[in-house]
Amino acid sequence: MLLLAHTGREEALAVARKVVAALRVHGVVVRVLADEAADLALDTTDGVELVAEGIAADGCELAVVIGGDGTILRAAELTHNSGTPVLGINLGHVGFLAEAESEDLEATIEAIIERRYTAEDRLTIDVAVYQGKELVTSTWALNEASVEKAARQRMLEVVVEIDGRPLSRWGCDGVVCATPTGSTAYNFSAGGPVVWPGVEALLMVPISAHALFARPMVVAPDSVLAVEVLAQTQGAGVLWCDGRRTVELPPGARIEVRRGSKPVRLVRLHEAPFTDRLVAKFDLPVEGWRGSSERRRKQPGIDS
Repeated sequence: MLLLAHTGREEALAVARKVVAALRVHGVVVRVLADEAADLALDTTDGVELVAEGIAADGCELAVVIGGDGTILRAAELTHNSGTPVLGINLGHVGFLAEAESEDLEATIEAIIERRYTAEDRLTIDVAVYQGKELVTSTWALNEASVEKAARQRMLEVVVEIDGRPLSRWGCDGVVCATPTGSTAYNFSAGGPVVWPGVEALLMVPISAHALFARPMVVAPDSVLAVEVLAQTQGAGVLWCDGRRTVELPPGARIEVRRGSKPVRLVRLHEAPFTDRLVAKFDLPVEGWRGSSERRRKQPGIDS
């Protein structure tokens, strides 16, 4: 097992040590990143391997992540090439990507040991940045790729494109291109729709656009989204992928977003509907709901 923790939080370190101890009791070899070992204060002579980031997840059955969504996104980076499933134990605020809460640690460890979990593939996006005809860089994202203005005082002038055809020109603070998994992240904050993870689609959402047509859009999963920073724009832009990787975007830059070639695998311990996850994570009010079975029971002619 690969273990990753938010080493800047004492609570995460304490939970990580408990997880390692429990896994070692059952003979599971635990890997930790070499640069995190000192913070975790683990005994590396007893079934604990120190590894570098580049090969951290190779050959691992599972990556156990202790922290919030940011730590889980870091784990997604480390497991992207290997396809290792990621199990998040939430210590953050919302922790939408996490499957377990820290108070359920004992049951979570038991499920890991007994392999009582499933892994679901989550759609990713591949992102390419061009300057003219030259490919400047390529990267990927699990949640979103956002094109944003680099200077607060200057608006970004862009033309957005779907499937090789121009759609609209926007003066805006930015544009979010998201996956269904990322629909509850930056996309949600920008006013985009919540998309159930079982839906295969790509999303494009403008940020504070000064335009007549500036609505969130949901397109086919095989569509290609593009954002061009106009050459005559007053300011430069910046590309953020999952809030972790950045690329500077000078005037004239073009960003293309398409379905990723490799999914990220997230572990599920329960078969709870996504609706229940929304209610729990966002603390949505559902008091008074009685359900369809209750309504049928109250219909005339049906015994109470």
